[in-house]
Amino acid sequence: MSWCQLVHSHPFGSDGRPNEFGIRRSKSLRNPSSNDSNPRVKALRSNHPPSPTCCGAAHLRVPFFPGPQSPPPSPSALAFALPSLSGAAIVSSKTTSSAELPFPRGTRRSSPALAELCWLLERRREIGEQRSELWIPFTRSRGSVIREKREPHLDCLPFQNFHNCIPMCATTCSFAKTGYYRAPSRRFLATKKTELPLAMSGDASSSAPLQGQAAKDGGDRAGSVKQQLSRLFKASLSATVPDEPNIEPLVEVCTAKFGDYQCNNAMGLWSRIKGKSTEFKNPNSVGQAIARNLPPSDIIESTSVAGPGFVNIVLSDKWVAQSIQQMLLSGIGTWAPILSVPKAVVDFSSPNIAKEMHVGHLRSTIIGDTLARMLEFSNVEVLRRNHVGDWGTQFGMLIEHLFDKFPNWEEAGEQAIGDLQEFYKASKRRFDDDSTFMEKAQKAVVRLQGGEARYRDAWKKICEISRKEFDLVYQCLGVHLEEKGESFYNPYIPGVLEELSNKGLIEESDGARVIFIEGHQIPLIVVKRDGGYNYASTDLAALWYRLNIEKANWIIYVTDVGQSQHFDMFFSAARRAGWLPDSNGNLYPKASHVGFGLVLGSDGKRFRTRSSEVVRLVELLDEAKSRSKTELQKRLKENGKIAEWTDEELEKTAEAIGYGAVKYADLKNNRLTNYTFSFDQMLNDKGNTAVYLLYAHARICSIIRKSGRDVEELKKTGNIVLGEPDERILGLHLIKFAEVVEEACTNLLPNILCEYLYNLSEKFTGFYSRCPVVGSAEETSRLLLCEATAVVMRKCFYLLGITPVYKI
Repeated sequence: MSWCQLVHSHPFGSDGRPNEFGIRRSKSLRNPSSNDSNPRVKALRSNHPPSPTCCGAAHLRVPFFPGPQSPPPSPSALAFALPSLSGAAIVSSKTTSSAELPFPRGTRRSSPALAELCWLLERRREIGEQRSELWIPFTRSRGSVIREKREPHLDCLPFQNFHNCIPMCATTCSFAKTGYYRAPSRRFLATKKTELPLAMSGDASSSAPLQGQAAKDGGDRAGSVKQQLSRLFKASLSATVPDEPNIEPLVEVCTAKFGDYQCNNAMGLWSRIKGKSTEFKNPNSVGQAIARNLPPSDIIESTSVAGPGFVNIVLSDKWVAQSIQQMLLSGIGTWAPILSVPKAVVDFSSPNIAKEMHVGHLRSTIIGDTLARMLEFSNVEVLRRNHVGDWGTQFGMLIEHLFDKFPNWEEAGEQAIGDLQEFYKASKRRFDDDSTFMEKAQKAVVRLQGGEARYRDAWKKICEISRKEFDLVYQCLGVHLEEKGESFYNPYIPGVLEELSNKGLIEESDGARVIFIEGHQIPLIVVKRDGGYNYASTDLAALWYRLNIEKANWIIYVTDVGQSQHFDMFFSAARRAGWLPDSNGNLYPKASHVGFGLVLGSDGKRFRTRSSEVVRLVELLDEAKSRSKTELQKRLKENGKIAEWTDEELEKTAEAIGYGAVKYADLKNNRLTNYTFSFDQMLNDKGNTAVYLLYAHARICSIIRKSGRDVEELKKTGNIVLGEPDERILGLHLIKFAEVVEEACTNLLPNILCEYLYNLSEKFTGFYSRCPVVGSAEETSRLLLCEATAVVMRKCFYLLGITPVYKI
């Protein structure tokens, strides 16, 4: 097929179907503005911040390299293909044709014209073209001009070494050499949106990696150090082995003394290219080539190759110092990691109505809140969901017990129920001992689910009382959730089960309706023998709602490990239904179960009171605050500072330390393990505890206060210099913050962040003990390092849900 035939036959969805941008040829090519109502055009225009824009006086040059069987496109064919790009100067030769296209000042990368052009270049690949390229001069907010090479077929667009290979443009632009362009490449080619399942439509769903999302959400953030180095190595790998596509850089922190980071691609590459090329003799020669082909960069001070091709990188001290100083000026939000998921649901806490929250709910609430905070910091839209147990057979016995004991319960109000925990126990005893009451309770459930007003009103009152008690705990912990309990999803269950039945998933078994799951001896029951619904039917309806209505890409469930089998079967059923892709961490939408172990007492058994009752969470938190206040008062009396503290300061500090100690003692452990609850250990001011870390932060704040310097002014006028080894050690640890948060989010492990925070405190102690701050010749630089450490510690505290203290 000739180039002209390709253009006339099927570019831009000319067969009546929209292209990947959702734009039909008849509209987009002839009148781009006619697509203003198209949601994908709106997304192109609105979802991309306007920071980099085309230079007004520059031109965009597009070389078209012909395939082996087709001549270069004629100027007339190019003009036909690009009608919406008015003013194009078409040039043709025996080997190439190009369009030099003037763009108005301020044209954004996300404009429909650029989107159409990208689409055209991708279609060129269908007729043998191998390297369609866009060379675009952009200007940033500071006025410097950069040129970026755009390759639409790549998911991640690395910055190249453009100094020696920029094609000539009609108008030459000055090029400000910056070495490494720290802003992440933003893909102006719209990425295909992951298709989510339309559970009640019967449409087939597809799943794919969420490509390009990091760029969309990244703004002017450069990403973590590892991400920035990966972009450099991506460029190097492309130049080293151009015939081996889709090679992802393997960049890790270097644990040896040879460098700060390490690229480990050489051995894997050697196994792929061995026998294909005579250029490389062994893995070491591949590593040498990777190091040699790295683009010039302000990040890297030096490289070396060790053993079988490990490329060791030493970061530039100047770049590290500048990165820290820029964070102090622009805020720690610029160090937020760039994740590939736009929207996530975090389902956590989830207590049962009419039952008090106990220590068993502590881990789910604390872990779930921290995961939500880390994802939110990473610019992921997080839906915090409290899937409370507000629907089920227990409400039948509660309502009937209420009616029997208080016939006029509406007038008595909350006094009729009193202590909800005791009220629940009393109704449960009657349910177990009195068969007549059991029968009435079961009928009450039917009436409640049937919508009978009297039963619904009683149910609402019981839920209202429970929520007030839950809110007391959430207020103490500083946790915010939106309740969508079991009752919320109840109306969706019949439709969801009907769809699963139509797909042949649901079968009859012993009077129940079940889904058989491969690898499990028992089936997943979705309708009980009596026709009632259960956890599985509610969870399936909730998942359908979260995928189709809330459009979540990642659904995270935070419960104890005892429910692992349920979630494994539940997720398997969703995959069989086509709602979720096959098990693969890179495909979306996806669902994850965040399991956690038990809270144990000093006897090694499940944590309970002496009377074998579960420990009420509100009482546990009150005791933590009380013990913290006692220890704080004792400490202040010993150092003679008690008179300097007001009662309000004592109260707030004791609360911050007490609640923080409980949280940190949980979060610092790998969530999958059990941990022993001990007030003595968690309130210790030595070792890896919240008390130690909060005191360390307060000491840093005290150092800055005692200097008498205006730290905000120092941020603008001072400079950080990493002249001493301990200064460099501290600086390197600080700039790893983004990749630590990224790792904690990706693996859903808050203890990774706790470990980073504790190590940061230890490294600051080493720095401060060997590098005098106040009164030294390097006072300005070292005060800025103190401030940077305090800023990062405060963000760590925030992500862990801990309130920092500034005074001890």
